[in-house]
Amino acid sequence: MRLRTPLSAWRSLSGFGLLLGTLFFCAALTPSLLPRSTLSQGVLAGAALAAGYGLGVFARWLWRYMELAVPPERLRSRVNIIIAIVSATLAAYFLSQVTGWQNSIRSLMGMPPVTSGHLLEVILTALATFLILLILARLYRLVSRFVSRRADRFLPRRVANVIGVVVALTLFWSLVTDVLVTRALKVLDASFAQYDALIEPEAAQPASSLKSGSRESLLRWDELGRTGREFIASGPSARDIAAISGRAAQEPIRVYVGLRAAETPEARARLALRELLRTGAFERSVLVLVTPTGTGWIDPAAMNSVEYLHHGDVASAALQYSYLNSPLSLLVEAEYGADVARALFEEVYDYWRELPTERRPRLYLHGLSLGALHSQASWELHELIGDPFQGALWSGPPFESQMWRRITDDRNPGSPEWLPQFRDGRFVRFMNQHGTPEPMDASWGPMRLLYLQYASDPIVFFDYRYAWRRPDWLSEPRGPDVTPALRWFPLVTMLQLAVDMAVTTPTPPGHGHVYAPADYVDAWRLVTAPNDWSDETLSRLKAHLTRELASAAEQDGNEAAYGNRGG
Repeated sequence: MRLRTPLSAWRSLSGFGLLLGTLFFCAALTPSLLPRSTLSQGVLAGAALAAGYGLGVFARWLWRYMELAVPPERLRSRVNIIIAIVSATLAAYFLSQVTGWQNSIRSLMGMPPVTSGHLLEVILTALATFLILLILARLYRLVSRFVSRRADRFLPRRVANVIGVVVALTLFWSLVTDVLVTRALKVLDASFAQYDALIEPEAAQPASSLKSGSRESLLRWDELGRTGREFIASGPSARDIAAISGRAAQEPIRVYVGLRAAETPEARARLALRELLRTGAFERSVLVLVTPTGTGWIDPAAMNSVEYLHHGDVASAALQYSYLNSPLSLLVEAEYGADVARALFEEVYDYWRELPTERRPRLYLHGLSLGALHSQASWELHELIGDPFQGALWSGPPFESQMWRRITDDRNPGSPEWLPQFRDGRFVRFMNQHGTPEPMDASWGPMRLLYLQYASDPIVFFDYRYAWRRPDWLSEPRGPDVTPALRWFPLVTMLQLAVDMAVTTPTPPGHGHVYAPADYVDAWRLVTAPNDWSDETLSRLKAHLTRELASAAEQDGNEAAYGNRGG
């Protein structure tokens, strides 16, 4: 009996499934957009192995269902042994290439090379992942057969089989989406809500009346939430700005309304408008409506840049809408938060457009990651006719962004997907770490819409369709930080990019989903057009913001202003 159990388990495996699964496993070891950790590489390889094996098993079932000739048992056993030897050889070769493939990405991003791919850990993690998924698949089959046998008592056999498959699929899908995902999200949201209530010692209540949470503010300091307090506390002072620009500066106005401040998005938007009016925000030259990431985080590099460029003559406002991080929210509830961005825009825009044109600030939108998605959806073109806002900077726009997708798909022929050109560039432009395809001094229309994106950002360039379609951004020329070793494989490439979004090795600023301060400076210059900065002072500003980020990376924890990079 001790020998029969493993032998019967071996015989129950599909030889074609094992071969196809191995090919998927090998493809999953090849590089994608970002470097991978040992854990993420193992989980990805195991999931790919399970997906390939599942397709092989389905092909075997289809072959038998069509009642085609089946080779005898002895021949199948011999073929399976040959397949096992070939599979082991292929897997060993691809595993030996992992370190070099990962270093091909790291070298493009200026990261130190790794000396080992930790292959044993990868193999063990992959096998554990495969076994878990295999057990779940067999449990699904048991449920399907159980239902089919019950239905077979009063229905034709094949009708009963279809019912069994549909019922089992519905049951498992409901468990995963309605029970596991929904319940897990509620638990996570509640956990993050408690975490959000914590006040870190380094986030001191602001003394300036121009900040939300100050003594003069309509909002209590604890109502801003953790990320709101980080945003308020991280901004430069007038003295900081003057020290870099060499000119007199004002104290920037920052308004942030946390989730606990009011029950509904509309009520929080009204609070934000009242705060803007209290602080005199509409008397500034520039007003920025910011949509945060899923956690409510706002990238300090983005807002500090525009405040420096305009010598502090800037007001900004943001509403929190979630406690979950952007990749998680994007994959399971991409539309969650759009109503909040819309509420803030409507409230502020309706007041702003009633002001005399010559006496109101220039109005801009900004968002990173999930914030960029919601910011794009916060306004309708028809409502802006005759009185548009001045522009927007959207960094790391997620693949779910409909406006971004339409413009990218309609790009000028010959321009790459990772840095498109759209028409004559007067309405919308795209920028990466090397600038825009258009010259810096090219003329704009009445609105300036700019997408800041890196070719190595999986949150921008993921697409479910890559399961069966080769990405356009893999065509030559490729983006500056996309390895030439990256290849497209059906289904596997989609899995690779999904893992890149969720679990990756952090990249240096200027790659992946980590947007560099120097690029924010250039992006805001294009959108808001400050005209009183020399090349020397701009270089000084970029160096200062870069040092500030590097210093924060060494000292700050996850609760600090720069500690949530990627959102």
